[in-house]
Amino acid sequence: MSGIDKLSLVIHSGDYSRMHYALVMASAAAAIGKPVTILFAGTSVQALAKTWRMPDEDHRVKALRVAGFEELLTACRDLGARLLACETALALAELKPAQLRGDLNLEIAGAVTFLGDASATSQIVFV
Repeated sequence: MSGIDKLSLVIHSGDYSRMHYALVMASAAAAIGKPVTILFAGTSVQALAKTWRMPDEDHRVKALRVAGFEELLTACRDLGARLLACETALALAELKPAQLRGDLNLEIAGAVTFLGDASATSQIVFV
């Protein structure tokens, strides 16, 4: 039996703790050389907006010497994770691509792109 060759994450919830831990898993997988694709869908796309305010919980996380949201997100980018922003979620959030952060190499895509990117032995996780 062969192992999982790729991690494909759908972050659907905009809940800080769910997004944070999804980024923990994604950055860990990328750090050990696994290809990673993250689809920000549902309410999580709001965290990609230039105007998004970091929740107070992030200060607590960093005070405990745990990597914060921004550190994990940029680590994912720097480690080569593919970052997708769901076009349907953007429409529902009334966000335009120009309103998203420009530093993350985001791709505007959808379920077809996400599923087409997965391999036969991908681990697909929905958060």
